[in-house]
Amino acid sequence: MSEDKIYVTEEGLQQLKEEYNHLVHVVREEVKAELKEARSLGDLSENADYDAAREKQSQVESRISELENMLRHIEIINTKGSSKTVRIGSTVTIEFMDTKKTETFTIVGSTEADPLNGKLSNETPLAIAILDKKVGSTVTVNVKEPYEVLIVKVK
Repeated sequence: MSEDKIYVTEEGLQQLKEEYNHLVHVVREEVKAELKEARSLGDLSENADYDAAREKQSQVESRISELENMLRHIEIINTKGSSKTVRIGSTVTIEFMDTKKTETFTIVGSTEADPLNGKLSNETPLAIAILDKKVGSTVTVNVKEPYEVLIVKVK
């Protein structure tokens, strides 16, 4: 993972910490117990339980390492206050100029992105296009087939 900042809300940070603590204090211990049990079954060269436990251990340790790196590079998104300028943490209402349909979403860091629940990653072409723009701006989103959006509201 790169040394770039990882943007999360307070809620997102709490979720990452909870996942980390669960993996370190619960899952890691469960895997150790599984490995011990599998070793007690004898010949490790043909022991599918042992192989499965080692694979699970590898996955758990990899995720723990990933979370540790993420937690070192976290920057909390300030979601308080209002602004007329779009920034990470803003809830934005846009109007698609071609269809005149509106959509509201919150711009979050990539780790919290959940488009189906209105959380758009700051790394998407739409978010990149509207970041640092003001209410009333019409912006072109640079994708394969570019389109324009009007920033209707920012909070």
